[in-house]
Amino acid sequence: MKTFKVVPEIQQFESCAEFAANYQLGKGDLIFLSERIWEKNFKGMIKDGAILINYRKYGSGEPTDIMVEGICGELAGKEYNRVIAIGGGTILDVAKLFALKTVSPVVKLFQKELPVEKEKELILVPTTCGTGSEVTNISILELTEINSKFGLAADELYPDKAVLIPELLAELPMKFFSTSSIDALIHSIESFTSPKANDFTRMYSKKAMKIILKGYKKIASEGEMARKPLLAEFQLASTYAGIAFGNAGCAAVHAMSYPLGSKYHVPHGEANYALFTEVYKTYMRLKPDGAIQELNAYLSDILECPKTAVYEKMEELLSNILPKKALHEYGVTETDIDEFMEIVMTKQSRLMANNYTKLDKGVVKEIYQKLL
Repeated sequence: MKTFKVVPEIQQFESCAEFAANYQLGKGDLIFLSERIWEKNFKGMIKDGAILINYRKYGSGEPTDIMVEGICGELAGKEYNRVIAIGGGTILDVAKLFALKTVSPVVKLFQKELPVEKEKELILVPTTCGTGSEVTNISILELTEINSKFGLAADELYPDKAVLIPELLAELPMKFFSTSSIDALIHSIESFTSPKANDFTRMYSKKAMKIILKGYKKIASEGEMARKPLLAEFQLASTYAGIAFGNAGCAAVHAMSYPLGSKYHVPHGEANYALFTEVYKTYMRLKPDGAIQELNAYLSDILECPKTAVYEKMEELLSNILPKKALHEYGVTETDIDEFMEIVMTKQSRLMANNYTKLDKGVVKEIYQKLL
C-alpha cells in the first residue's frame, strides 16, 4: 500500500502587507525573520509584544545545533503560542523545532532520546524557491556536537499553514535562486524514482520538473533577469516538489551531499548539484529499466534531446544557471572519500532506503571518486 497526504493548509497572498494584516502579527507570536526581511518587507507591520528572532545572530549558512541552543537561551522564560518563520530553509527548519514542547538538548531530540510533542501553531513562509520545508515534516540540522548532519522526521513537525508570497522572492540574488531552485529540481527527480513514489507524488514531481526546466531554458537564452517574471512559478514548483518528496522521500543525492555540506560548508543545493547527475548515471548503469525510463522520457521531451542524452543535456543547461565544480574544488581529498562513504552508509539510512536501486559501499565510493 502506498499513501499520500498534504498536511498544511496552503495559503497564497499577493503581498506581505496582506499577510501581516490577515494574521495580525503581534503579542503571542514568536517570529523568525532576518533583519533585511524585517526592514524591507515587514517594518511597521508587526505589533508590539511579538518576539522577533534574527537567527543570523547565532551563525550563518546551514542550520546547526549551536543556532538552536542559542535561540533556546534567548527564549528562556518567554511565552508564545504561534511560531511564524519567514525565510529560507535554515529558518524554516529551525523554527519547526520551536513548535515542540521540548527542544533542548537538541542533539538528544534528533537522536530520539526526547519525545517529539507539538505544542504551538506553526506557520511557515518561504523566501526562496527550493527548500519545500513549508510542506514537509522534516527538520535537518548539522549536529556539531557529534560532527554529523541529521534529519528529524515526525508528523509533529508538519506546519499548520504554508504561506506563499511571491513578493518575498523579488530581490533573491541569482546565486541563491540557483542553489535553491536546483535543490527543488533534485527533490522532484529523486522523489519520482523513489520506491515510495505513487501516482500522486509523481504528478507533483512532473509539474515541478517542467516549471523549473522550462524556466531554466528561458534564463539560459535570455539572461539572469529573465528569472524575475518567473519567480512566482518557481515558488510554486518548490512547493510542488516539497509535497512530492515529503511523501516519497529523497535518496542518495541528498545522502551523499550531506558530508560535503557538513565538512566544507557547501550550500545545500550546490552540494546536491555536485552529486546529482553522476548518481543518476549510476542508476542507469545498474538498473536501466523501470521508473527511470519513464523519467528519462519525460525529461527528454522537456530538454528536447534523446532519452540517452538527458543527463548530459541537463548538465549543459544547469551550467548556465550555476557552474558545476569538481569535489576537489571545495577542498575534498582522497582521504575524505572513505570518511564520506562511511557516513552515508551508516548515518543516512533514512535517505538511502529511497534509492532507485541499491548502492553499496563500493558504488558510493566510486561515485565520489569520479567527481573528485
